[in-house]
Amino acid sequence: MAKIDVRNWKGEIVGSVELDDAVASYPLKEHLIWEAVQAYRAAARAGTHATKNRSQVSGGTKKLWKQKHTGRARMGDNRSPLWRHGGTVFGPQPRDYSYDMPKKARAAALRSALSQRAQDGGLKVVDHFDIAEPKTKELKAILVKLGLDGKTLLVDSKPTDNLILSGRNIPGLKVVDASQVNVYDVLDCRTLLVSQEALTKLEERLTP
Repeated sequence: MAKIDVRNWKGEIVGSVELDDAVASYPLKEHLIWEAVQAYRAAARAGTHATKNRSQVSGGTKKLWKQKHTGRARMGDNRSPLWRHGGTVFGPQPRDYSYDMPKKARAAALRSALSQRAQDGGLKVVDHFDIAEPKTKELKAILVKLGLDGKTLLVDSKPTDNLILSGRNIPGLKVVDASQVNVYDVLDCRTLLVSQEALTKLEERLTP
C-alpha cells in the first residue's frame, strides 16, 4: 500500500493515509478506459435529430393523375419521396445512443484511471470539506492555499449544498459525490481533491 499526505483547509499536513492497491497500484488498462469514455460520451448524446417521412410532410393524399394512358410515369400523391418537399426515406429518427458496459469492466477502468492519477501526483486528500456558508470566494481561496490550479474534481461523501453552491461558479471545478465518480471526469481533470471519507467510500466501491 502507498501512503499519501492528508492536509487541512490551510494546506497543512495533519496526517497520512494508506491507499488501497485498487487505487494506488492498479495496472494501466487503456482498452477499458477507452471503452468507459466511449460509453460515457454515447450516453450524453441527445439523439433528438429527426426527419419527416411521407406521412408527416404537408401535402395531399389524392392521386395526381390516373394510372394509365397519360404518357407519364405512374405517380401517387405529392408527398412521395420522389418529389420536392416530399418525405425522407430512412432518415434519422430520435434514438438512444447509450449502451451498457459490464459492471466489472467499468470498475476496472475506474481503478486504472484513479491509479494513474495517483501515480502522477494528481490525487490530493483533505481531512474534510468544511464550508460554513455558500461563498465562492472562500472556496477559491482554499483551493489556492492547497496549491491547486487547472481543472479539479472535488470528491466528497454526500457533498453539502454549501459546498456545491460554492463550487459551481468556479471555472474548471466540478463537485461530485464519491458514488458518482466516473472515468471521464477523472481523465478530464488535472487534480482530484478527495476527502478522507470519500476516499474510503471509493476504495470500498472499487475493491474487487
